[in-house]
Amino acid sequence: MDVRDYLDRIGYNGPVKPDADSLRSLHHQHMLAVPFENLDIGLGREIVLDPARLVEKVVRERRGGFCYELNGAFAWLLESLGYRVTLLSARVANDQEVLSPEFDHLALRVDLEEAWLADVGFGDNFIEPLRLAPRLEQPDPAGIFRLRDTAEHWRLERRQPDGSWRLQYTFSLQPRQLPEFAEMCRYHQTSPDSYFRRNRLCSLATPGGRVTVSGSRLIVTANGKQEEQTLATEAEWRSALRQYFGVELDKGLGY
Repeated sequence: MDVRDYLDRIGYNGPVKPDADSLRSLHHQHMLAVPFENLDIGLGREIVLDPARLVEKVVRERRGGFCYELNGAFAWLLESLGYRVTLLSARVANDQEVLSPEFDHLALRVDLEEAWLADVGFGDNFIEPLRLAPRLEQPDPAGIFRLRDTAEHWRLERRQPDGSWRLQYTFSLQPRQLPEFAEMCRYHQTSPDSYFRRNRLCSLATPGGRVTVSGSRLIVTANGKQEEQTLATEAEWRSALRQYFGVELDKGLGY
């Protein structure tokens, strides 16, 4: 896959020198161009953690994916541009801060003059990478985030409207390889307990908020205001995928 094809896919025409400014811009553009989605799972299409296949899906098929796919493909792009990238395993927190298993989420460490946390595969998350530094409140177009280094792991936290902090996920800095995520990737595709098996989802950041198709609901958030409508038919659902995400699924492969 040609790097220029990938940059065209995300609408990026800026500098590609591996530095902090370029990393921010690449991350930002990726979040605005490539949706977080699990549509292949509902279609019965196996997701295989092969870097060439991940890039093919994102670039040539103009699709999105979930964390293993999106961060796997983004890591390929960054490495091709000369960045030093490390795959990290993360455990996602629920509302009670109960953590999911190891390898439930894939995030990225990018080392330049300082270290950064990059993540284009968590859905509603930071739009630009975060400095991998503890206790630093970091404003972002999506909100305010901070990282905390405990004795056991790092914590990614997001400030809530009431001023409290909500744990998003924990991670360690131990380097990982893509095949280590294969078992959890299969789990999310096959287990009836997997969220991705129970709900079809496609979501994308926008300059003013986010647009999401969740099940039969279309949710558009812009400038702090949220509007929701029901997609009553498969034709309406497919039309929303085309209009908001540029996703065109094969005919006859409906839910």
